[in-house]
Amino acid sequence: MIENLLIGFGHALSPYILFYTFMGTLVGTAVGVLPGLAPSATIGILLPITFGMDPLSAMAMLCGIYYGAQYGGSTTSILLNMPGESASVVTCLDGHQMAKQGRGGVALGIAAIGSFVAGIVGTALLLLLGEPLSQAALAFGPAEYTILMALGLSMATSFGGRQSKAVIMCIVGLLMGTIGTDSFSGINRFTFDVIYLEQGLDLVPVLMGLFAMSEIVSEMEKGIVKSPELLAVSTRLRDLMPKLADLKQSFGPMLRGAFGGFLIAVLPGIGATATSFMSYAVEQKLSKHPEEFGHGAIEGVAGPETANNAASIGAMVPLFTLGIPGTATAAILAGGMLMYGLIPGPLLFQEHTEFIYGLIATMFVGNVLLVVLNLPLISFWIKMLKVPLHILYPIVIGIIIVGGYSVNFDPLDLVVITIFGLLGYLANKSKFPTAPLILGFFLGPAFEANVRKALIVGRGDMMVFLQSPVSMVLITCIIAVLLGPTIVGFIRQKNTSQYGRTG
Repeated sequence: MIENLLIGFGHALSPYILFYTFMGTLVGTAVGVLPGLAPSATIGILLPITFGMDPLSAMAMLCGIYYGAQYGGSTTSILLNMPGESASVVTCLDGHQMAKQGRGGVALGIAAIGSFVAGIVGTALLLLLGEPLSQAALAFGPAEYTILMALGLSMATSFGGRQSKAVIMCIVGLLMGTIGTDSFSGINRFTFDVIYLEQGLDLVPVLMGLFAMSEIVSEMEKGIVKSPELLAVSTRLRDLMPKLADLKQSFGPMLRGAFGGFLIAVLPGIGATATSFMSYAVEQKLSKHPEEFGHGAIEGVAGPETANNAASIGAMVPLFTLGIPGTATAAILAGGMLMYGLIPGPLLFQEHTEFIYGLIATMFVGNVLLVVLNLPLISFWIKMLKVPLHILYPIVIGIIIVGGYSVNFDPLDLVVITIFGLLGYLANKSKFPTAPLILGFFLGPAFEANVRKALIVGRGDMMVFLQSPVSMVLITCIIAVLLGPTIVGFIRQKNTSQYGRTG
C-alpha cells in the first residue's frame, strides 16, 4: 500500500495533475461561496469539459470541486448567515454569531483548519479501508450484490427527505434505467422506435439537466434579490489565526467530526448535511456549556465544518470499493469514471491501481492546497460575493448548453437536458428529492443484471437470495432502514399521547 501510495504521489505532484487539482479546489471553493450553486450542479456542468482529459487529471479536478465546496460554504454562512452549500447550514448558527461579536476572522480560520483536519483524516481512512473492503467485496456473488444494491437504494430513500416521495423518485430512476437494448435478450425496451434511445439515456445530459439546469432555473425564478450586507471582518492572516485557547477548545470537536463524519458517510444515502447536524447535536450534548450554542460557541463551528468535509471523502468509499454511489454527487463522479472507461467497484483497486492511488494522493495534496491558498484568498471570496447573481446565472446556462452539446455533438442531448431540467425544477417545487432518482437510474441496470444472474445460478429459485449469511445480514439492515422511521414516529406519537405535549 505504501509503495502504491508513493507511486500515486509521483503522479499527483507532477505539474500537469497538480494544476488540475489546484483548479478543482479553487472552483470548488468558489462554488461553495456563491449561494445557489451546489457541487453536484457544478460537477455536472464541468463533466463534458473533462472529456478528452486523462482520467486522473479529470477526477482530481472533479473531486477537488466536491471537497472544496464543503470548505467554501462556510464563508457565506459566517459572514452573511446564508449557507453557500446545504451542508453549511449548521455553521450559520454559531459562525454568524461569532462574526457579529467581531470574531468572524477566527470563525473562518477554525473552519479552514477543521476542513484541513477532516480532509487529511478522511483521506487516510479511505486509504486504509479502501483495498480491504474491495477485496472483501470480490467474494460477493450476484445474490449478495443484489441485496447490497437494494440496501444502498433503501438508505437513499430513507435519507432523501419524505420517505414516500423518495421511494417514488427511486422507482422512477429504476424505470429510466430499463430504457434501451436489453443486454440479455437484445430486445429494445421503451425506445418507441427512437434510435437515440436504443443505447439508453446518456448519464451526462440527464445529470446536467436534473441538477445543473433545474437548480439555476429555480434560483432565477426568485428574481433579482438584493444581496445582504457583509459583516466587516479583517482578512489579515494574523487575524484569521485562532488563539491557542480556541484551538484547544476546538481540538476534540474536530477529531470527533473527522472520524464520525467519515464513518457515518460511508453508509450510502447519508450525505454531508446529515453528518453536520449530527456533529452539532453531539457537541452540544458533550459541552459543559450547552447554553452557549447558538450564541457564538466555537465548537458549533469546528465540529460540523470538520464533519461535512470528512463526509465528502467518506461518500467515496462505497463508490470506489462497491460501485455504489452514496450521494448524488458521488453518482455524478461515477458517471465521469464510466465516461473515462473506469468501472467503479471492487476491481478498481486491482485493475487500475495507479489511478486509484494517484487519486487518493491528489486528495492529500488538494486538502493542503485548500488551507494554504484559501486563507489568503478570503478577501477575494468576499469581493466575489458582490457579483450580481442575475448576471452570473445566464452565463452558467450558456456553459451548460455548450458543454451538453460537446459531449456527443448530438442536438438530442440538449432535448434531454431540457426535459430533465424541467423534471428537476418541478421536483424541487413539489419537494420531491432528486438524489434517489439519479441513484436508482445509476444502480438500476446493475441491479437488474445481478438479479437475473442470481436467478440463473439458482435455477429460478428465489431462495438463492437467502442462502448466504451475508445476504441475511444485509436484508436485516434493509428492513431496519425501511421500518426505522415508522417505528421512531410511532414511539414519539405514543409518548406524546401518554404524557401530553407539555409533559
